[in-house]
Amino acid sequence: MKNFIYYTPTKIVFGKDTEQEVGQLAKAADATKVLLHYGGQSAQRSGLLDSVKESLEKTGIDFIELGGVVPNPRMSLAYKGIELSKKENVDLILAVGGGSVIDSAKCIAFGTPYEGDVWDFYDGKAEAAAALPVGTVLTLAATGSEMSAGSVMTLEEGWLKRGYGHDLARPVFSILNPELTYTLPSYQTACGIVDIMMHTMERYFNHSGDSRLTDELSEALLRTMLEYGPVAMEKPKNYNARAQIMWAGCVSHNGLLSAGIDVEDWSTHDLEHELGGMFDVAHGAGLAAVWGSWARYVYKEDPARFAQFAVNVMGVTNDFRDQDATALAGIRKLEHFFQKIDMPTSISELGYNLTEEQIKELSYKCCFMGQRTIGGFKKLDQNDMAEIFRRAR
Repeated sequence: MKNFIYYTPTKIVFGKDTEQEVGQLAKAADATKVLLHYGGQSAQRSGLLDSVKESLEKTGIDFIELGGVVPNPRMSLAYKGIELSKKENVDLILAVGGGSVIDSAKCIAFGTPYEGDVWDFYDGKAEAAAALPVGTVLTLAATGSEMSAGSVMTLEEGWLKRGYGHDLARPVFSILNPELTYTLPSYQTACGIVDIMMHTMERYFNHSGDSRLTDELSEALLRTMLEYGPVAMEKPKNYNARAQIMWAGCVSHNGLLSAGIDVEDWSTHDLEHELGGMFDVAHGAGLAAVWGSWARYVYKEDPARFAQFAVNVMGVTNDFRDQDATALAGIRKLEHFFQKIDMPTSISELGYNLTEEQIKELSYKCCFMGQRTIGGFKKLDQNDMAEIFRRAR
């Protein structure tokens, strides 16, 4: 097991009606004026925003609002939030929504005390030295942003989708009421299931070789998603299924499943970010569309690892005479699961038939215009990226 630091400062308040505690949690974070950040109309129609406002008012905390966050959150709205927060002397950003809202809130939190362009952080030109505190009321189990250090934003100029992570962005508190996910469209639920699983697998597929406890935690989480994901799809108001998925989303991306691992992968995420930038596809669906092609492209780097996944997670019978066959059976079985929950396993199923010119552009942007490789399980250069996009189409 490799050396590691495990840091999770976020206070989790989990369970029914917990959104009513947001005022007290904001007060405990020394907030006096909050930017209430959210997406479209669902939080308003459901009454959640009114409940949050009432809780803030009861504790004497002033607030201003900024709605309009969309999937693959845009920098243009974050810039408005930064300007508003500076003007109004906001001292806490409160995200009410899913990962896109939380990521946008983190971007605003970084940008408010910064004198330059907050995109500098996402573009790798600067590191954050300060950030406003962030709190969250989660309405979609998916990204794990409610406990993680990361956020992903889209710059409309050039349609660049980039991520930035810093411990300053870890929320000071996150409220997780599984009941708030009951009314999600099934497509969003399925996308969240995929994202949670991918956060786990980006860490699981590594070459550390000596992280048994972390491996078994990851495998247990993945099996939980395989069991409860379809239940939540079939019975949206099944509290236990929603609760299992919501907690899994936190655990998948709060750092615990990185403990003792030397190099994580993240290739599937990097590849999907370019699809999201070019086509504005739902993140989870994009991940499902490319993962199988990535897996088949890299599995020979360590067939035993993929065979372990196949047996311990996917329930494949181990073919001791043919490790490759076991590994490939596990990949196929996960793709069948994606299809079961109506997720795509190719880019054409997203509705896009990639041209060679688009593949060239996607791979060029993914390698940061020739400046980087991606992946830890197998290092991928621009040609590798292009080939995976080609196979995934």
